[in-house]
Amino acid sequence: MSEPELPAGEPAIRVIAMPADANPNGDIFGGWLMAHMDLAGASAAQRRAHGRVATVSVASMSFHHPVHVGDEVSIYANIVGIGRTSIRIMVEAWRRVRSGEDRDRVTSATFVFVAIDEDRRPRPVDPT
Repeated sequence: MSEPELPAGEPAIRVIAMPADANPNGDIFGGWLMAHMDLAGASAAQRRAHGRVATVSVASMSFHHPVHVGDEVSIYANIVGIGRTSIRIMVEAWRRVRSGEDRDRVTSATFVFVAIDEDRRPRPVDPT
């Protein structure tokens, strides 16, 4: 199986994995990575919804490569669907080992966000 292509455009988030984000073996916690993916997806969803959004679901996530302390993690977020109140975002996490330029896709998932109003109730998303 060949490695997927790096997504087009700039990442929504780029961060360096630090020792506090790792287990005793130096591997980054999956929850740390998922939290950054949620932030990247929410950023894209908020721009599209022109306001507040809430995460309502995440499709299955499999980890293909580990992230180690010192790796640069780039997270890409692309809108893949708009519902009446929801926005689906494909989020991909890629790592670059600190000593090189090779990049590997670590994981990807589809996050679903719902646009919410000031009372935290779902509100319509403009379909255009």
